[in-house]
Amino acid sequence: MAQYAWVIPALPLLSWLIITLWQKRLPDRGSYVGISFTFLAFVYALGVLWEVAHGAGAHVVLPWAVIGTISPIQINIGFQVDGLTAIMLSVVTFISFLVQLYSLGYMHGDKRYGRYYGTLSFFTFSMLGLVLADNLITLFIFFELVGVASYLLIGHYFERPSAQKAAIKAFITTRIGDVGFFIGILILWSATGTVAFDKLAALIGEGAVAPWVITLGALGILGGAVGKSAQFPLHVWLPDAMEGPTPVSALIHAATMVAAGVYLVARSYMIFYASPQALFWVALIGAVTALFAATIATVQTDMKKVLAYSTISQLGYMILGLGVGNLTAGMFHLTTHAFFKALLFLTAGSVIHGTETQEMHQMGGLIKKMPITGVTFLAGGLALAGIWPFAGFYSKDEILLTAYNSQYPIFFWMGILAAFLTAYYTTRVAFLVFFGEPRDHHRYEHAHESPWMMTVPLVILGILAVIGGKLLLTGEFFPHLILWQPAEELSPNPLVMGLALGSGLLGILVGYLVYGTKLVNRQAVIKALYPLYQLFKHKWYVDELYDWAIVRPVLWLAEAAGWVDAHGVDGVVNAVGAAGVALSSGAGAFDLAVVDGAVNGVAAGTVAVGRATRRTETGQLQAYLLTLALVVVAGLIVFQVMGG
Repeated sequence: MAQYAWVIPALPLLSWLIITLWQKRLPDRGSYVGISFTFLAFVYALGVLWEVAHGAGAHVVLPWAVIGTISPIQINIGFQVDGLTAIMLSVVTFISFLVQLYSLGYMHGDKRYGRYYGTLSFFTFSMLGLVLADNLITLFIFFELVGVASYLLIGHYFERPSAQKAAIKAFITTRIGDVGFFIGILILWSATGTVAFDKLAALIGEGAVAPWVITLGALGILGGAVGKSAQFPLHVWLPDAMEGPTPVSALIHAATMVAAGVYLVARSYMIFYASPQALFWVALIGAVTALFAATIATVQTDMKKVLAYSTISQLGYMILGLGVGNLTAGMFHLTTHAFFKALLFLTAGSVIHGTETQEMHQMGGLIKKMPITGVTFLAGGLALAGIWPFAGFYSKDEILLTAYNSQYPIFFWMGILAAFLTAYYTTRVAFLVFFGEPRDHHRYEHAHESPWMMTVPLVILGILAVIGGKLLLTGEFFPHLILWQPAEELSPNPLVMGLALGSGLLGILVGYLVYGTKLVNRQAVIKALYPLYQLFKHKWYVDELYDWAIVRPVLWLAEAAGWVDAHGVDGVVNAVGAAGVALSSGAGAFDLAVVDGAVNGVAAGTVAVGRATRRTETGQLQAYLLTLALVVVAGLIVFQVMGG
């Protein structure tokens, strides 16, 4: 099955084509086509995973293009299947299938229902193609297709100005990172003559690539990861992406677009591992992002926005794990995060479906009205907080353990503080939404549990949020699949485990005291910490900084260029023309009478011919066929006459 792994992305691609071309003729606008084909892709991905776990693999290379003739350069396209690929294929198809099943209930009645399912299939195809790529060029192509698909899905409700802006912001911001990615590709290609991962690994291992080339190439690739995986400072697009449908948020934030950046670094890890400078920047960006985003999540009042900043923070953990030299830990956290973050977003969608609001201060006590949604949210929340024995505990602990043993222990303490804040804001959401007294009685009375097609994915993901971490470690299953792991295996450290678990439990305790009891006056706390509160509330003023440093100067420059074009350039041209007429009135008269006359005459003739022939464009096929027949007959007559 591994030899034919291309079937996995081909299935959602075929689904996209069928839905796009014939959605009006398909039952339920093609939704069942998308779900069925994605499920088949998931089943096939499981087969590939099983084969790879038992030692199989595949690498297929096909010629794609040849550049030049004297010293031709051949560009290949191909796919490879190894442990890293097999895991991602299974995760992407699994989450995509559950999201599409969930969307049957959430998106029912949407006026662009068929388009939505078609774009979901295209999104899945793009991500799967990215995962299978065996070289940087192929990966870059699918990297861009993922960006296009996310643009379409974030802007699904394009009649809303906020959705339009969010889609454009996501597209442009991630393109900035992609420019760095492309520059990194060019640097490596120009120095080595190849972009294939296996050949790059061989050349780097032989010492045939200069260290500065490796570092610059790695930093360029990191730029692409920073954009796609919403790392600081290119994180600003991801919270606004909440304008898209909630199932889209679950897919983008759990297994596809944001995971693409982390996967890019993991797939290119042989480049990064050969450059300690590049790895340092990876770890630094990851640690800063994990802590930075967690602080912002603590003050958000929109349920989806909290989860959005939580996603940024957890992506920071993954990048941190890769940066401190533990490929397995970074990918392990990506996998468990896909389970519990998809769950949390889908529970948020269930709450929105039942209450018609995202504002947490309009909720409260909903676990009584929505017990399945509430219980599964708690499972996902405990996994996110890193509490034993939930999935997030195992993967986050591995990252923190490696950071603790690295040469930069500050990254460990930043991770611990981020873990405390994560548990705190997760507890805050739980009490504001599911516990306590209802704050909007009208919404509470009309709240209801979601239909089965929405709750079944919640239950499945809830189970994986509980047992997924331990399940993947059973028999060393997950580490066995990550075949290229240079870091030495670290022994468990009771201190690290205690600090990691203790920070999570402390965060839950503080959240309970603030939101679950009346022992703490929240307003008094906000007043005492008002400067920090404002800083977090305004998201550290990063958007305002971009607005003042980039957006406004560009607009001012555009306005200045427009003024120059209207007054400066035209004024100079007119002045030169007037001077020419004044110096030679005779030449000017000749120009007006002869040159302009000839040009204007040709123009007038063209307009006249256009007006005459325009009447022949009737739009009636019968008239066109009759004209064609008359022309053919006339041509035959002329031919006969000339021949005679």
